[in-house]
Amino acid sequence: MKALILAAGRGLRMMPLTQNMPKPMLKVAEKSLIEHHISNLKAAGINDIVINLAWQGDKIKDYFNDGSQFGVNIQYSQEVEGGLETAGGIIQALPLLGNSFIVINGDVYTDYNISSLVQLHLHSGEAHIVLVENPPHNLEGDFALSHLSPDSQKYTFSGISRYEADFFKGIEPGIRPLGPILRSKLSERLVSTELYIGQWDDIGTPQRLTLLNERLAIANT
Repeated sequence: MKALILAAGRGLRMMPLTQNMPKPMLKVAEKSLIEHHISNLKAAGINDIVINLAWQGDKIKDYFNDGSQFGVNIQYSQEVEGGLETAGGIIQALPLLGNSFIVINGDVYTDYNISSLVQLHLHSGEAHIVLVENPPHNLEGDFALSHLSPDSQKYTFSGISRYEADFFKGIEPGIRPLGPILRSKLSERLVSTELYIGQWDDIGTPQRLTLLNERLAIANT
């Protein structure tokens, strides 16, 4: 199984930290966010990784190269300037990903155990998404748990998921957000969900990054 780390976003809310640096290269506990993801994927037995690129993508490519120094194999999916949004980026990378793959947002920090996604059994055309409790910046949440009514309590999409490639069948390439596709497929019962209660942070602003690093520093003293 392969994994896609989404790293093409512009990161405007992280300015000025992302003026000359892609957001997933920002450091948490002295390692870039991408390095944390690579370590977690490798621990789950996933050694074949694709990273999509747009803003400052050369800096990611120059740093990680083919991944051999990290014990993995890395390929790159280069997008147009400005990126293709999440679903568009996944669709463009499909030829590199195979029939079943994991996707992780490059700008989150988590201790979620990827092995649980590897062990899932999905049918053709299905997907599984990991939800988390709503952080202060997203109190209304994104999606209800798939076994409950769509009007139930909504939780935040963690940016961690697994897909069968046919999930995107018939969707034209281009700039495509993922949210509307997930909502449509949830209504068709093609998306399963889980609620993860554990370490998860969306590195959306410089303040959140600073607070996370401060918390981790205290926890490690």
